Amino acid sequence: MTVRDAILMLCLSAAPLAPAAAQCRLCATPSVERAGPGSPNAIQLEIETSLDFDRLVVLAPGQGSATLSPDGSRTVSGTIGAIGGRAMVGTAIVRGEPGRAIRIDLPRRIELFSISGGRIVIEAVASDLPPLPRLDKTGALAFRFGGRLEVSGDAEGDYRGDIPITVDYL
Repeated sequence: MTVRDAILMLCLSAAPLAPAAAQCRLCATPSVERAGPGSPNAIQLEIETSLDFDRLVVLAPGQGSATLSPDGSRTVSGTIGAIGGRAMVGTAIVRGEPGRAIRIDLPRRIELFSISGGRIVIEAVASDLPPLPRLDKTGALAFRFGGRLEVSGDAEGDYRGDIPITVDYL
């Protein structure tokens, strides 16, 4: 068996949806208008670093997985022998109204595609978000995310995909 260096460069970008705003239910004149980008109630999502599995050492065609946990730990199984040294978990910052509770939705599964038509999957997308996320007194919340990359067959190539992240006030 020979060791092959399968380049599985994964650069995931988050596609934030339009800013969302919550309505004050105690206000005398409630409003159903969305907060604009310049509004103090607007939520902003900034991606600091993309989730990147760098290069994977694939020992043979077949099934294997590489996991990058939100804490930065790495594990491999099956036909994958190692994850490259420059692999990084994704990091994001949410900004909005200080002290507000928010909901952040990450997909559980992401499909990635190569230029040649190959497909691989990231399963079990995970983050280090607390159970009830809340913006701090400066109106910010930083979090990290990772997942388990599943490889099957001959998966050599560069793979890319998007992670849709949704953020809303509660």
